[in-house]
Amino acid sequence: MLNYIKEKIGKYTKLLIRIDDVAENMNWKHMDKCEKLFDKKNIKPLLGVIPLNKDPELNSFPRNPNFWDRVKKWQDKGWEITMHGYNHLYTQTSDKNDIFNYGGKSEFYGLDYSQQLQKIKLGLNEFKKKNLEVRSFFAPNHIYDHNTLKALKEENIKIIIDGYGLFPFYKDEILFIPQLFYKEIFLPFGIQSTQIHLNNWNDNYFDKFENFINENQEKISNFNDIIELKNQNSFKLITNYLVEKIVKCVRFIR
Repeated sequence: MLNYIKEKIGKYTKLLIRIDDVAENMNWKHMDKCEKLFDKKNIKPLLGVIPLNKDPELNSFPRNPNFWDRVKKWQDKGWEITMHGYNHLYTQTSDKNDIFNYGGKSEFYGLDYSQQLQKIKLGLNEFKKKNLEVRSFFAPNHIYDHNTLKALKEENIKIIIDGYGLFPFYKDEILFIPQLFYKEIFLPFGIQSTQIHLNNWNDNYFDKFENFINENQEKISNFNDIIELKNQNSFKLITNYLVEKIVKCVRFIR
């Protein structure tokens, strides 16, 4: 029985490394260092690539003219390329009425269906031009509405790297892989993804991240392995429900 429990805990204790805001203009010094680290440790991260970045903050970083060649090489190495919004410009605001009740600025929330569909179509076309396969998505600032989900499904994107819980779950026929924390935190049980903004890093933060990778390497998984754990049962549904309530309560208190 003890071995069975250990086996189940091991099966459902995994971490997906998700890097946000990957674009032509970014902190290439630390992106290069992360790539060397991932190759050394045989880690295959998930990269949230902005297809047509217009974010002025990101555009203050150096531009890599070979960006799309680099993205293709990452995918060829088995790294998962995910669509992270369209242009990363926040034109909308949610008063916590979005899918996950986050609230705040958004690229998608509140736009009508046709506008959101157009953004997603244009973004996916950028990847197609570069012969890149994309099968998942996550929105800037975690904010979606039902039109976002409807538009994604129309374009056959049915996996989102976001949401509350300790297990992948389905909502509106879309598979969500939970993302809970703004910092690199690894829970002793559950399946989760990081949220890494390396554009804000300095050398000391990279050293902390490297230590985090070294300490948790055995539990770091990849996108393909995690989506295989998508089957639902009562225990997973109840656990996700409780985690959502707890996290939302903590955010409300703050």
